[in-house]
Amino acid sequence: MMSTPKLYSYWRSTASYRVRIALALKGIAYDYVPVNLLHGEQLEAPFKGINPQAQIPVLQIDDASLHQSLAILDYLEVTRPAPALLPADPVQASQARAFALSIAADIHPIQNLRVLKYLKREFDQEQPGIDAWARHWIALGFAACEDIAIQRKTAFLFSDAPGYAECVLIPQSYNAGRFGVDMTPFPALGDVIAACADHSAFQIAHPDVQPDAPEAG
Repeated sequence: MMSTPKLYSYWRSTASYRVRIALALKGIAYDYVPVNLLHGEQLEAPFKGINPQAQIPVLQIDDASLHQSLAILDYLEVTRPAPALLPADPVQASQARAFALSIAADIHPIQNLRVLKYLKREFDQEQPGIDAWARHWIALGFAACEDIAIQRKTAFLFSDAPGYAECVLIPQSYNAGRFGVDMTPFPALGDVIAACADHSAFQIAHPDVQPDAPEAG
């Protein structure tokens, strides 16, 4: 019998959130293993033995330990293709991946926790300055994403069902809310975000309902 997958996660981790959504969309049950980033548990020996990069998420599945969120999504899509996260058309699939990468590679790394801590520690930035930094980069990236969302011909970004792109968009929109980004210039993205909010997979993957969330209990 195959063992239940394990997801090493932190409730407010953007990258972990992406994988939680993908697992929920594909109906894959898993055990949740919390890793407290604020307490530095990702830097301690037990976890670094699992992932030498000292980053989450890590998904242990099929006798393998997988990390990097988009690589995990790709693995799930190959090994558990239904329901699909990517369109069948290869051009549209590439476009969906490109949209996801525009967030995961261009927006998120500039405002993730270790970068913001570095700004505070090495450049003496107070919280208002750190928040302004994050807002700037999120809004700049979302402006390009909005141009893509405006042109969509489907209910969601690249399909009539949520998939790969939404797995990355929704966690970034959660971060946008945390940092007080004005979302009014992005109405097309807002429509997709609202549609996802009504979908059960996004509801069960939401940070606030994770076992290690402060409100969870």
